[in-house]
Amino acid sequence: MGNCFASPEEMKTMSPTNTTSPNSGPSASNSSSGAAATTSPSAAAASIAGAGAGAGHPSGRILEAPSLRIFTLAELRSATKGFRSDNVLGEGGFGRVYKGSVEEKGQGPGAAGATSAASASASSGAAVVAIKKLKAESVQGLQEWQSEINFLGRLSHPNLVKLLGYCLEEKELLLIYEFMPKGSLENHLFRRGATFEPLSWSLRLKIAIGAARGLAFLHTSEKKIIYRDFKASNILLDSNFNPKLSDFGLAKAGPTGGDTHVSTRVMGTFGYAAPEYVATGHLYVKSDVYGFGVVLLEMLSGLRALDTSRPPEQLNLVEWAKPFLMDQRKLARLMDPRLEGQYPSKGAIQAAKLTLRCVAVDPKSRPSMKEVVAVLESIGSMKSRSIRSKGTSPRPVARIHGGSGRRDQGLGSGRQANYQSPRLR
Repeated sequence: MGNCFASPEEMKTMSPTNTTSPNSGPSASNSSSGAAATTSPSAAAASIAGAGAGAGHPSGRILEAPSLRIFTLAELRSATKGFRSDNVLGEGGFGRVYKGSVEEKGQGPGAAGATSAASASASSGAAVVAIKKLKAESVQGLQEWQSEINFLGRLSHPNLVKLLGYCLEEKELLLIYEFMPKGSLENHLFRRGATFEPLSWSLRLKIAIGAARGLAFLHTSEKKIIYRDFKASNILLDSNFNPKLSDFGLAKAGPTGGDTHVSTRVMGTFGYAAPEYVATGHLYVKSDVYGFGVVLLEMLSGLRALDTSRPPEQLNLVEWAKPFLMDQRKLARLMDPRLEGQYPSKGAIQAAKLTLRCVAVDPKSRPSMKEVVAVLESIGSMKSRSIRSKGTSPRPVARIHGGSGRRDQGLGSGRQANYQSPRLR
């Protein structure tokens, strides 16, 4: 998540009163019942309201307004056993994420038309959830909390994490999401141990395709949405390794009226943010494509986008890896040794070519996410054959088995990796 403070003008549009209607706002007085409620669009959400339900992608839709449950602080304290430290899933700039169990109310978008018996059954059950709790001293947290509700609260797609509800009570800001049992892609790529076995080629491709579909949905809606913070720690995995994009705190409505970009403060994560955005503050839809290319490179290589423990010439993975991506004779030296050579040679070559296109300096040269999905799906149909030979030299890169820094936040099981890329300010 980004680490930039909002301007006074931005904060004026991000007050809690702009998030919800007067009759259903998340306040201490009206949230005490714990009943479900539907929020109305804020100024930011209204900018994408034109997309409407069912727009943009056959397997996804954009709701006219968020339909979220309002949780009480008491419910969430009970769910996390008083926000105990042993329930912490991860931590980042926003605050901590806790695992919890909440009583299901049988309400929300899918509850209409349900029988009273089914509703009674749902009410008696409990659901495991991830609860993100804002740090009291976090100034940018309010804005990002609002953005999560305004964007993720209105988006429905198989490759986007479900936002279930929120809480604003006693000056506490919390968000409640579906629980993702396998944790983040970042953990599976970079952590070691019995909990995180190496991802096979087929699983990596499955994750890449699903994440690409999620981004394509955002980009192809009538009112395009720029995700702005695509990185491995924001890709969460369910029990079957199906990927879902999380953390919409930096999401931005795309350009309109023939504009090619939107101008905004530079926020995001070094190593993943597109060069034109870092240099000028001009945010293009294809700025997201660059971030996707960086993550695809991480999945091919098993190396972090940015790692200060590597030699200076290898600090930036994209720049260092380009010669290997451009020459298929060198590609095997770049590939993650944990794959043990078990991947189709043609598939790896095509993935390398796609990665190069995604990380092109000129955003006009990058493919659309719709095209990225098509290429990845074609790679998925290729049969596996080892590209590695006995004569292949080991790649000249320091293997990293750990790191330092704060844990990044996640909505899945297990502690997050003790590493966090520098933030853009």
